[in-house]
Amino acid sequence: MSTSLRQERERRRRKFLLKLSVSGGLLALLFILLPWTEVRDAATRLSSRVWLSVFALFVIGHQVGVIKWRVLVNASNAKLGLTDATLAYFAGLFANLYLPSIVGGDLLRGTLVGRATGRPEAAIFGGIADRVLDIATMGLLIAGGAVALRGALPGWGSQVLTILLIASLLSAAIFLPLLLRRPLARWPKRFRRHIARSLLALRRLARSPGSAAVALILSLVIQSLFVVLNAWMGREIGVDVPLAVWFVVWPLAKVAGLMPISLGGIAVRDAALAGLLRPFGVDLATGAVAGLLWQTVNMAGGLFGGLVWWIMSRSTERVPGRGRLSDVYTPAQPARPRG
Repeated sequence: MSTSLRQERERRRRKFLLKLSVSGGLLALLFILLPWTEVRDAATRLSSRVWLSVFALFVIGHQVGVIKWRVLVNASNAKLGLTDATLAYFAGLFANLYLPSIVGGDLLRGTLVGRATGRPEAAIFGGIADRVLDIATMGLLIAGGAVALRGALPGWGSQVLTILLIASLLSAAIFLPLLLRRPLARWPKRFRRHIARSLLALRRLARSPGSAAVALILSLVIQSLFVVLNAWMGREIGVDVPLAVWFVVWPLAKVAGLMPISLGGIAVRDAALAGLLRPFGVDLATGAVAGLLWQTVNMAGGLFGGLVWWIMSRSTERVPGRGRLSDVYTPAQPARPRG
């Protein structure tokens, strides 16, 4: 094994252990600081029927996500078929939660798409574009929720929210073009690779505005569905706030969970959601439970993704000269990360 490969694996292992410790430590802190009886009472208010209904709609949302991700991958002329896209997408969904230290979801999707189409870079840049659009969608949902929420707040609260919204829009309009035009050499070295890939993904997407528009609409549909599902579960456990509140606090909590400091956002997103719901009269225990219940849906969704991957990899027909997607890596085989 080469020295560079050993160093890369060691770097990944340290990164994984750090994220695991952050998530584990925050979870432990939540359960230590929050009254256990309140946590238990809130969690037991959610019926199994509601949870299963939320999970079913969560899966449907990710099936729409397959279509969105395929649109972005094919914006680079990858010609990825729907069957291969479904297998690769759900494989990545499983890997992101359950194989982060072995083979990340993006790497696995890129390997699978590369085997299917010969264009692994299309999956990489499609995944980056997918993240960029999701973050843009979060911003749109927060702005829409803030506008709808203004009338439900006291006079000073409405004014503060209006000022923050206007300031955010002006900042985005002024500084985003400057950031995009900033020479790559002026960015810190540790960020250059990620920034270069993001800019290239945006340029490729700009060449296909129709694909970008379709993907953005689908992203809005998916993320709005997830907000409504969270609001449904929250109401079941006693989070009695207007729906507009959820369109502000849930995207903000999700953005907090996207920070690369935890394992899949576990505990960070939940703590953020509890803190964001507190000003609206929701006690911290109930707010944290609302986040943790969504985590159970996420984790079950990851397992469902692994099941889809396993079933489809067994039924995928061998393509002459290319092999099957299942030949790259299946849940029953040891991981063989490439690169």
